Amino acid sequence: MESENKVAIVTGAIKGIGFAIALELSRSGVKCVLPYYDWLDSLESMHRYIRETGIDYYAIPADLTCHKDVKKVIHSAHERFGRLDILINNIERGGWPLVHGPYVPEQWNLEFKTTVTAKRYLFEEALPLLKAHGNGVVVNISSIAGLVGRSGPAGLVFNDCYSLSNKAIQSLTETWARLGAPEVRVNELMLGFVDTRHGPGTRGWEIMSRQEQKAIIDHILLQRTGRVEEVAKMVRFMVFEAGFMTGSVIRMDGGYILGGDKTAPMPSGVVEPGEPTFGGSVPAEGAVKKTRSKS
Repeated sequence: MESENKVAIVTGAIKGIGFAIALELSRSGVKCVLPYYDWLDSLESMHRYIRETGIDYYAIPADLTCHKDVKKVIHSAHERFGRLDILINNIERGGWPLVHGPYVPEQWNLEFKTTVTAKRYLFEEALPLLKAHGNGVVVNISSIAGLVGRSGPAGLVFNDCYSLSNKAIQSLTETWARLGAPEVRVNELMLGFVDTRHGPGTRGWEIMSRQEQKAIIDHILLQRTGRVEEVAKMVRFMVFEAGFMTGSVIRMDGGYILGGDKTAPMPSGVVEPGEPTFGGSVPAEGAVKKTRSKS
């Protein structure tokens, strides 16, 4: 896909990862429609940096958990720019157990409605426009919470409904890839601990003890959290370079899922050179010269 004359909707673009993605796409020449709802103290900064790219954009207030507002956003994109080519489905809500404690019904319902239902509203309303020009792209942003759940050092971070919501996104990615093909590619970017998203720069991270923070970092093979710019560049790749990929999930977690355990060096073994090991007879008693220490 070429970036010239393309139009994208980027949700959650007022700050953090969504903002980094919107900035990356704008710098690539993509006109962005940017729905916003909360974190209004960051709105002026979003306007300033997107405006500095010199590429036209449109920011619109909208509650994306409301179907009526989603329709308004899609209609505005078409009315303003005449087309829609890219949907970055970055809307979510995750209540940290460490911050919010046990669920109340309102919190559970809001997490599911924001993380799953709002994505569905956006995809279904955007699909006709995405199909119209024959080369549309959807990127669903999800979390490794859908794999690890409330376990290990992530148990302070990933709540139950947030975990099941992110597990559901993979099913939607695959279903939507079938619905969109061949005109629209739908893929998923599954994130681990990233600055401003489950990592430094969030309220939850700051109230964890240093030992709790260290336990998470130690569980990441790369021994650090991700940077928003790294996520933005991966999204750009998925939009412009991954032309033969749909229905797929890219996991970008620094190796958290693999855990902090390293692969041990290959042991030297106990069989002498020249002794049969595969396909040969069992060595006679006493043929093995070396023994492994039991200490």
